[in-house]
Amino acid sequence: MPRPSRHRLVIDGRTTAMVEIADTWARRARGMLARRALPAALLLRPCASVHGVGMRVPLDVAFLTPEGAVLDVIVLRPWSAPRGRRGAAAVLEAPAGSFARWDLTRGSAVQTAPDREPS
Repeated sequence: MPRPSRHRLVIDGRTTAMVEIADTWARRARGMLARRALPAALLLRPCASVHGVGMRVPLDVAFLTPEGAVLDVIVLRPWSAPRGRRGAAAVLEAPAGSFARWDLTRGSAVQTAPDREPS
């Protein structure tokens, strides 16, 4: 599988972290599973629901509208299966505690921007 492109995660106009974008079936199916080190953030799109089956650590999860507005925020516990969110078009995942550091809450605006490669 080709390496995902690097993007900047922008929350309420502030760059907060680098984000991997899972925009193929294979990348979405893998998600955060079986990784030695978790990425700072993973954006799954299209996606309206997630599960913690097979996970070993909790994750912060935000359900996003097509425009990038945060509909809801939860902590996904290992082996849990929360219900999906109506109107969600994408899901942002990050290691637990990340959203508090980034001040990401319900109503926040989430965007991505290509990483600027050094020249």
